[in-house]
Amino acid sequence: MITEVGEGRPPGVPDADLGEGLLAPGLVDLQVNGFFGYDMVDADVDQWRTVVSRLPETGVTAFMPTFITAPVQVQAQALLRTRDLLPDLASGTKVLGVHLEGPFLSEKRKGAHNAAYLTDPTPEAIATLLETGLVKLVTLAPERDGALEAIRTLDAAGVLVSVGHSDASAAQTAAAADAGARMVTHIFNAQSGVGHRDPGVATQALIDRRLHPGLILDLHHVSPEAAKLVFQAAGGRVLLVTDAASSAGMPPGTYELGGEPITMPEQGPPLRADGTLAGSGLRLDEALGNAAALGIDTATAVDAATRVPADLVGRADIGRIAPGAAADLVWLGPDHRAHATWINGQKVFGGGS
Repeated sequence: MITEVGEGRPPGVPDADLGEGLLAPGLVDLQVNGFFGYDMVDADVDQWRTVVSRLPETGVTAFMPTFITAPVQVQAQALLRTRDLLPDLASGTKVLGVHLEGPFLSEKRKGAHNAAYLTDPTPEAIATLLETGLVKLVTLAPERDGALEAIRTLDAAGVLVSVGHSDASAAQTAAAADAGARMVTHIFNAQSGVGHRDPGVATQALIDRRLHPGLILDLHHVSPEAAKLVFQAAGGRVLLVTDAASSAGMPPGTYELGGEPITMPEQGPPLRADGTLAGSGLRLDEALGNAAALGIDTATAVDAATRVPADLVGRADIGRIAPGAAADLVWLGPDHRAHATWINGQKVFGGGS
């Protein structure tokens, strides 16, 4: 745990002397479908150990595994299986709970999700998923029947609700925020936009201070200009996410997302067979580097990958360098990549002299 924060050199010999770059809070990613060849929804305990032990290579010290659309009972089974294996993991990146991205999404904005499994968020479905005790974030489309009631139920249960894969109007998105939604999943992707006469989800995400837009800053999902717009309009509310698929950290080839194949090309994000974007191959430290290249203030960019997501999920003990917080830290070099990472004060990756 961090006990004291000060300026200047310490009075004695430091344990680590980082001569360049910056020391940041450990990075927090609320949307990770998979990494290093494994899809989190069906990963076994050894595969989970690989992911949590290697994510610190990317500077990530806490994350939310993300399960995409499947039948509710299948998702519940996956949640229970995951709940049972989590205690057997070795130390590594902290698991903050599970992000369910679907199945309560819009057919019009399904993206890489299987339309056959999309459904309304009935009270029974919500209860089934909440009973597992592992759901901490749900992405849904607020225009679906029963969605506002579901948002209120989830919010009351301490679950963060995010608007995403949605064709909602700005007014419907505002109604979701009234009901308790606080996030927008991967702004501009798989959602209604910023039409000047038909404002949609993205418009409300930019102007509504209750909403925090998630941004996949790989410069493929969102153009540099649109990314700048997000930071300029919603500064202090933006959270960087990777939306990483199992192909992240791997060579080009065929992998899986939600039980269906994706192809990782030589350049750019993974794709479904029809060319639909299917997650990303992004590292969160790389997203910080992309933000810096766009001229985003360093503190603002780091905040978007640390404090903002941590606060959204009610974790005041991570995402900051402050007395009382966990000593989760990352040394970002001048190239903005993780050179060393500490979790609870223990070095889990890298060097440093």
